[in-house]
This record gives sequence, structure tokens and C-alpha cells, in this order.
Amino acid sequence: MIHFLPTTDSEPIQHMKDCNQCGKCCLKYGDGALSATAAEIDMWELFEPHIYQYVKGNDIWFDPDTGVQLTRCPFLEVEPGQGKEKYTCSIYLSRPEDCRHYPSNIAEMIRDECEMIEVIDLEDFDKAQSKLDDLMEDSRPRRR
Repeated sequence: MIHFLPTTDSEPIQHMKDCNQCGKCCLKYGDGALSATAAEIDMWELFEPHIYQYVKGNDIWFDPDTGVQLTRCPFLEVEPGQGKEKYTCSIYLSRPEDCRHYPSNIAEMIRDECEMIEVIDLEDFDKAQSKLDDLMEDSRPRRR
């Protein structure tokens, strides 16, 4: 049974969850599918050489010793002792814009099997998108 909580305008709210740190997004896109802006790379070079060492040209996540593209983000860490694996980002405050903006839309979440979305959210994409935008307001601009 699905329960709706009333809102002030008597419409049901969407039940999209906060991120549960499943790591699916980082695991899926940590192998060269991400990019960083020139400004981010410049900042890393100046202030965060531990991140910059994984940059090759204008691309990110290369082994600093071999220059080979990594198959996983080097800053994705598994939290110990959590039962189900939970992931954290060791450069969360300095992560690339691509990471900060994810997820950006409901279709992307469905495609990537994001665990934030609930089946009930799929009944109204516009409301679900609005809820997602609310959840992500500290990380990225709202979608228009």
C-alpha cells in the first residue's frame, strides 16, 4: 500500500529519496565518461595536486604513473562496515561539475537505475523533476 502525505494544496508529494550512496552513478561514469572544466583543472593544478595528478591534458581520471585511463574514479571509496556497500567521494567538495550536477533529470535516473527514485515518482515526471531539483538545489541549477 502506498501512502501519500498531503501538501498544502492537497496534492500528494513525490517520494523521491535522498541519495543512499549506492555508488551506481560513480561506478558507471568514473571510467572516462566524465569531464572537468578548464577552470576546475586549473584550480586542481594550483591548489589540489592530489587531484590534478589524475588529469591528462583536459581529461580526467588517468593513472598518474602509467597515463592509462582508469576504469573507476580514484576518489570513490567504500565505507567500511555498512553491510550493503555505501560509497563516499574523497574529493566531494572539489568534485567535477559533472558529478555535482548528477542526476540532472528523471530519464537519466531511470536509465542508470538510480536508487533515489521511487515507482510512484514515475506517475508524474514533472513533479518528480521538481522534487529532484529541490533535492539537488545545493549542487546544481534547477532545470528549466
